[in-house]
Amino acid sequence: MLGGILFAFYQGSNLDSNAKMWRLVADFMNDLGMLMDLLSPLFPSSLIIIMCLGSLSRSFTGVASGATRAALTQHFALANNAADISAKEGSQETLATMSGMGLGMLLAHVTRGHDLVVWVSFLSLTIFHMYVLTPEQVSKQEHILPFWSSWRKLLRVKLPHELVHLGAKASMLAHSDMLLIAKTRSYYTNANYFLLDKDGSVCIFIHKQAVATDVLKSFVHGLVLARFMQKSKSCHTEAHQWMDEKYNTFISKLKVEGYSTERLLSHSIVWKAHWVYGPLDEKTK
Repeated sequence: MLGGILFAFYQGSNLDSNAKMWRLVADFMNDLGMLMDLLSPLFPSSLIIIMCLGSLSRSFTGVASGATRAALTQHFALANNAADISAKEGSQETLATMSGMGLGMLLAHVTRGHDLVVWVSFLSLTIFHMYVLTPEQVSKQEHILPFWSSWRKLLRVKLPHELVHLGAKASMLAHSDMLLIAKTRSYYTNANYFLLDKDGSVCIFIHKQAVATDVLKSFVHGLVLARFMQKSKSCHTEAHQWMDEKYNTFISKLKVEGYSTERLLSHSIVWKAHWVYGPLDEKTK
């Protein structure tokens, strides 16, 4: 129980934005818990520790599977029929569980007294259960399990979106940052966000009154700015021009393809700020 609470505390804000990944993690942790149960009789001296680890693994499974199920249900409820989708999904899960129990009882009867057959059956079925397409087949920029992104960090390989920090903390701003913001503030006068390019990254500061559409626009703006930072010194000007010319067309095409831009499943933005624009100083124009 405590493991589930801690997992929700540390990863709860990421379950919406990475629902597919955490759904797979839930299945993996469930299989890991069953593996612990099978290993426990082989190590009598460590029985309690192994059983506790298995229970901890399944507690992660309960939180992650329940939360991601809700996120995926909302995704498939195209006609705002989340209850209908949830009911049908629950019925399918019940049928699958009953079928699995029947086959499991049959397999247990067949493999009784044959330890090697039990292990071969468990490992082969687990591998089949966890088989997924490779990232190249799904998306070249989509990680399937959390530790894959950790390996990229160790290798210092960053994808474009990892250069953009959404919801930066205003207290991190130094005096030099404030001077840079004063020079570029004219680009964000009518926006509920502003961008700061710092140390090769883009920090996005979100206003307290920002809504989902503002957050989406700020993130796209940040991606565009990160791209122009590598090519031009007047990156803010070119990024602002790109947003003026192409952003509305981009959003229109998303809507035509069926995407809902009013609902954004990004990670929770903890830090928001409030600011008021005063008159421009002639020195900073």
